[in-house]
Amino acid sequence: MQHRWQNSPKGNPQWQPIDRAAWLVIAALVVAIAALLVLGDRSAARVRDFSWADRTIGADDRAFVLAFNRPMNRDSVEANLKLDPPLEGKVSWAGTRMAFTLDRPAPYGTSFQLQLGAGARDTREDSKPAESFSAAFRSRDRVFAYIGTEGEEAGRLILYELTQQRKTILTPPNLLVNDFKPYPNRDRILFSATETSTLEKTDSPSLLEQQFYTVTTGLSVTNQAPEPAGEVMPVLDNRDYQNLKFDLAPDGSAALVQRAERKNASNVSLWLLRDRQTPQKLESQGGGEFVITPDSQSIAITQGQGVAILPLPKADMGNNDRYRREIQPLDFLPKFGTVLGFASDGSAAALVKFNGDFTRSLFVVTPSGETELARIQGSILRAEFTPDNRVLYALVTQRVEDENYREQPYIGAFDLKTKALSPLLLLPEQLDIALDLSPDGAALLFDQIDTKAKAKGDRADQSNQSDQSKSGEEETTQDDRESGRGNRADRSSADPEAARRPEASDGNKIEYSQLWLLPVAQNPDGTFAKLTPQALPLPGARPRWLP
Repeated sequence: MQHRWQNSPKGNPQWQPIDRAAWLVIAALVVAIAALLVLGDRSAARVRDFSWADRTIGADDRAFVLAFNRPMNRDSVEANLKLDPPLEGKVSWAGTRMAFTLDRPAPYGTSFQLQLGAGARDTREDSKPAESFSAAFRSRDRVFAYIGTEGEEAGRLILYELTQQRKTILTPPNLLVNDFKPYPNRDRILFSATETSTLEKTDSPSLLEQQFYTVTTGLSVTNQAPEPAGEVMPVLDNRDYQNLKFDLAPDGSAALVQRAERKNASNVSLWLLRDRQTPQKLESQGGGEFVITPDSQSIAITQGQGVAILPLPKADMGNNDRYRREIQPLDFLPKFGTVLGFASDGSAAALVKFNGDFTRSLFVVTPSGETELARIQGSILRAEFTPDNRVLYALVTQRVEDENYREQPYIGAFDLKTKALSPLLLLPEQLDIALDLSPDGAALLFDQIDTKAKAKGDRADQSNQSDQSKSGEEETTQDDRESGRGNRADRSSADPEAARRPEASDGNKIEYSQLWLLPVAQNPDGTFAKLTPQALPLPGARPRWLP
């Protein structure tokens, strides 16, 4: 065995060059450590990581984290941290990590710059100023989808990027779209539609012949490249069942479809759809109104004299017969007749109670109890919580004292702390109105439709509806509606566009439509800003924001 050194003639070891170099390195390290212990670390503090750096955030992103390389003087960090444009929120600390939690989602379509100035310091008394830090992030663009009503867009699903002012037709002309729900990642939309060839063979409303599909949007919220827009995939046919209403889970993991047997239309049931799984029939009463809860784990459905909360089967249960037999309600809310919606975090629900005096009450139900917000002599059609759960926007109607029964719809805002109702905008006297609150809570989308043809000069200017309501409008009777359905073929031959126009809830074709954008904002004193609705240059119906 060869040694690195050998005894010299005098008995002393003979060091090799590599040994001398190693000892020199060790000696240098010992000196450096000693100096560090005596003098301390003189390097400046710095940001090691920013969780939102170069990211695109959505309404579900409510907090970012700044991680430092050493414990910091917290007051100095907070005093020197700036966001442009500013965002309201709260700061919390855990060791060397600072979290900033937003009070409400960041406004969409906005670019942000975060800066930490040199005035921030660590906890040492004689520390150097921290290294300056700067990073950018942005919020998602404002995007919504709607059903076109005119020309080549009639009956087709349209994607409109409001921030970019760009429009994309998603579905082919052979599908007449009835309704749709976007997936949370914006990459797909689940929609119901009827083939136009089917409508040519029947006088049935298109809703009774619809099937379900998904279509890609060309958008993505991940780092992966999105699929091209307009790729349609079939999801559920209508061979043995008529497909009726549906809902999509907030996390996109499942969809529920209400279906009626073709051989026995009174047999209505709910079917659960999951990606790459066989549709599963749920053994429960399926004829009521229903909505999937915010946690995507259960459904709220009207049953008898109340609302039942039922669990959804787990994704790995498949067609488990034992589960289907043993399905039991998790909870039951008596006396309520309609579920309007839930807060995004599941902490509250908006429900309607039908009173014995023919009025209707709007309730907010939380784990701590029930609160009646209003008792209305009219209808409560829609309601949505703001992301911070401070306000409930509602579409309600007020009975008009007249010789004929009429209801005047309007958009109102309930302050959930004071229970005060602030009317925001009167609408034309129609009840088939779609209303949707943007993910950041900054604007409401709604439509104005009419099933009676009008000349353009006769169409009501929506901006004037906040001051006065329309009166003396001719009522559409049941005979009118039945006559409209029966003459479907005649109208189609006279007007080629008629066959493609979507239908209103009464089964009649939409002859005129207009989309509107209403900005909403609550003042510091709790009142609501009086903002003017904006007419969008988009003839369409049933608008819905993408998450």
